[in-house]
Amino acid sequence: MVTHEASFFALPCATGSAGNRSVVPIRDYAIIGNCHGVGLVSRYGSVDWCTLTRFDGAPVCWRLLDATLGGYFEIRPTKSAHATRRYLQDTNVLQTTFSTDQGGIDLTDFMPIRAAASGVCLEAATLQTEARLVRIVEVTRGEVELQIQFEPGASGLFPAVDGSGASNCEAVLSSDCGLSGTWVSGTLRLGAGDRCCFVLSTQPVDPCSVADAGQLLDATISYWQKWVGRSRYDGPYHAAVHRSALLLKLLTYEPTGAIVAAPTTSLPEEIGGTRNWDYRFCWLRDSRLVLSALATLGYHEDASRFCDFQRARCSSAPPELQILTGIDGSAALTEKTLDHVSGYCGSRPVRIGNAASAQRQADIYGEVLEWLAVLRELTGRWDKVQLELVRRIANQVAGHWQEPDQGLWEMRCEPRHHIHSKLMSWVALDRALGLAGENSCWRHERDAILAAILVRGTHPRGHHLVHAFGFDVTDASLLLAPTLGIPLDRGLVSRTVAAVRAELACGDYVRRYRADDGLPGTEGAFLMCSFWLVDALLFSGEADQARLLFERLLDTGNDVGLYAEEIDPDTGDFLGNFPQGYTHLALINSAVNLSLYARGGNDALRGTLAQRLSRAMAGRPSATGCPVGDV
Repeated sequence: MVTHEASFFALPCATGSAGNRSVVPIRDYAIIGNCHGVGLVSRYGSVDWCTLTRFDGAPVCWRLLDATLGGYFEIRPTKSAHATRRYLQDTNVLQTTFSTDQGGIDLTDFMPIRAAASGVCLEAATLQTEARLVRIVEVTRGEVELQIQFEPGASGLFPAVDGSGASNCEAVLSSDCGLSGTWVSGTLRLGAGDRCCFVLSTQPVDPCSVADAGQLLDATISYWQKWVGRSRYDGPYHAAVHRSALLLKLLTYEPTGAIVAAPTTSLPEEIGGTRNWDYRFCWLRDSRLVLSALATLGYHEDASRFCDFQRARCSSAPPELQILTGIDGSAALTEKTLDHVSGYCGSRPVRIGNAASAQRQADIYGEVLEWLAVLRELTGRWDKVQLELVRRIANQVAGHWQEPDQGLWEMRCEPRHHIHSKLMSWVALDRALGLAGENSCWRHERDAILAAILVRGTHPRGHHLVHAFGFDVTDASLLLAPTLGIPLDRGLVSRTVAAVRAELACGDYVRRYRADDGLPGTEGAFLMCSFWLVDALLFSGEADQARLLFERLLDTGNDVGLYAEEIDPDTGDFLGNFPQGYTHLALINSAVNLSLYARGGNDALRGTLAQRLSRAMAGRPSATGCPVGDV
């Protein structure tokens, strides 16, 4: 089971330069946010990453990536303290409890969010958010001396990628205890029952308004709890599923419905290495997983808005779809390096933008048509615009599936004939036949793809699928093969899963691949791939193994139930951007698959994603007062 509280020993607050402080492990952060901006808060009471207005805006605090230049907002006891932290029940409100020999405090961190309209259907209400990060200190016993330190990041050194051209975000700290300004350093001695409020925002806040922060807290708690209350998940893993759903909602950019892959950039896949990428964008590949996860849990409005965002991008795009865009739909994501930023633990370069936006990744077409098949299954609605999109994509796949690509893993080397891309090309044409009707060209090319996979994409001795044509190594993306509804021999699938485990598994963790990808250094194991292994085992008839692995993976999240992109199999340290939406999506979908199997056995898992999703939702009433609408 996931734990949501942990104890640790907090060292005294460092005085003077932020550079005097040790680097905080990625695992030791938690997230707060309001569907516009986010803050990463360390176990030790420091906000080390914060964007107030947009996920991709210029950060106010970025000590996460540079201890000297990055800036931070820290509240912590001046004496050594024992601490626990947790999210308040069914919310994204973080509470850290510090206990010293002299007294104890609760530090409550959140970014305000509330529904703008009252009514039965919370999801249909427009959100009201404020570009603020609020911290409330309450002394629960004795007397505590606190260090309060706000140092904004160096001006002009960490630009936004939101199209504004802004190179810094002006911020000011306001409080009801006399510690306010654009740079604050001081101590505060409080006794039992005392309470102080701090508001970090783009404009000064009146002290009386600061004192009303408790009302914002109540509204924020109410919003998150009502949102979770709409969940229709009825399986045994409520805590993990709802924490993952809360994260996905937090990572949703409310103005457009886009969901960022992660709220950070350049957290390294190898400490000291160069594999540092910007994930503050929306990937088209996420569409089917997001739709499946949100719709299964009952969040129809969120799923609908995400689908509208993705559908607009696809309908207006040329035949070659762009795999990721900005959260406002912008296509220009030019990758740049910030050579003056030291990076997390010296991991350079720090990047903004993402060059993968210009890559050809052929699997994307299957992802989009799988998503459209799910959409039609859920809504029963179909129009000429969607039909034309299906035809355009199917024709693109039929004419170009024999070309190499960079693949799911966005390799920065010469294009290859990735087997996963071929599998998804088969999916694209198969779903097109179901959505748009018979087409002899599509059917012929679909069958040709499968024949090519079986002839050129299998190991000559091991008789299992391989990474790409001409390779004899495997690839973790092959774990998806059993879930795609492709008519593959059961023995081939079982041998492929076994080969991936033998070659890429490190205990419960799975690396993506061992093939050369054109980059120096190494990386950790991808946590998403571990959940893919859960699904592969389940779909291959190893249900008990799948369930046990899933439950062990629940214990690998951090103390508040969050997951990074990767993990070091030897140390358990988190690597890569954090928290990672992909990992939490995979967790939700594995939990749903396990529940589906528990109710219907192997028969419940057969067929396409759309068919499984229909079974998963069968017999569940719609959420009271909320029409299903377009999703």
